[in-house]
Amino acid sequence: MNMLARPDLVLETRLSRKLMDVYIRVGLVLALTLLCYRIFAPFITMMAWALILAVTIYPGHQALARKLGGKQGLAATLLVLGGIALIVVPTAVVFGSMGDSVHGTIERVRANAFAVPAPPARVAELPVVGPKLHGFWSLAHTDMPAVIQRMQPELGELAAKALGMVASIGGTILLFMVSFIIAGIIMAFGESGAKAAQSILGRIVGSRRGEEFAVLGTSTIRAVALGVVGVAFIQAMAVGIIMILAEVPFAGVLAVIVLVLGVAQVPALLVTVPVIAYVWLSKDYETVPAVVDTALLLVAGMLDNVLKPLLLGRGVDAPMPVVLIGALGGLAGAGILGMFLGATALSLGYQILMRWVATDPDIVDIAELEGELPIVS
Repeated sequence: MNMLARPDLVLETRLSRKLMDVYIRVGLVLALTLLCYRIFAPFITMMAWALILAVTIYPGHQALARKLGGKQGLAATLLVLGGIALIVVPTAVVFGSMGDSVHGTIERVRANAFAVPAPPARVAELPVVGPKLHGFWSLAHTDMPAVIQRMQPELGELAAKALGMVASIGGTILLFMVSFIIAGIIMAFGESGAKAAQSILGRIVGSRRGEEFAVLGTSTIRAVALGVVGVAFIQAMAVGIIMILAEVPFAGVLAVIVLVLGVAQVPALLVTVPVIAYVWLSKDYETVPAVVDTALLLVAGMLDNVLKPLLLGRGVDAPMPVVLIGALGGLAGAGILGMFLGATALSLGYQILMRWVATDPDIVDIAELEGELPIVS
């Protein structure tokens, strides 16, 4: 039978061949995508942090580049060097102090040289909690050596964990430094990168909306970086440096706790107030240094109340509660990196929802469609 006499059979054969061709192409693209992902997977976290840093610092980079006659590379280099000097070095000092405190305490416990001093008599005179606090402190003072003796088998494991913590801190600081350097490279080519991001979003949601979403995503990342992580980091560094200068025990550990509390939107006064109480109850501080340390710790503990309203949600076309809820939800689901993803995703979702609410299906604006319809060549 001549196939030309069966046009339906010819059409079916052509469709089946084209469908098989599409399946093969899709399979090859999927295999290439998976291969690229496996190659790039070890660098995803580093590149994500580099992109976040680049987006956050880019306005300052552009201002510096204008002062340098438009030299993008020189401006990025100066920002990277300055950032390492102003951020990485203090961070290394605070986290190094935390590691030294933990390791030193464990070594003292292993040597049975750790002892709790006797409580001052004035502790018992404190209202409400004074007698109970004095009794608990006295019990720790008298029975601590026996408790330490019982803990000897576990001290080796604790020492190993302390050393691992110090090594992890060093690795984190190194990752941050490399991310900062990559962020400088991204900023040096920031204009072409911004156009590429807008083009990608334009292919997904339309050219005009792609530009709007790119601006919204950028402003949200900057708002979270400055209003949540930035404020928490600045506050933790301020509290940590003040406690180090005041020679407060475990200053590095307490600074890390302040950082975690700040990211979780919990007041840092939960740490600074007990430290102030320690300064006044301890016999190691004179009156004038105690007053100065108290004033500095109070100011540092309330620093977020001043900085957060100024920075969080600034320049974002979404309400501050939306940004904050997205940041906290992302933090709970995926850690600090999830804060940026959560806030950006929720802000984009909010804009899509509000655009849908404001759109009347019975009214079609031809001018609006011109920016949304794909161009067919």
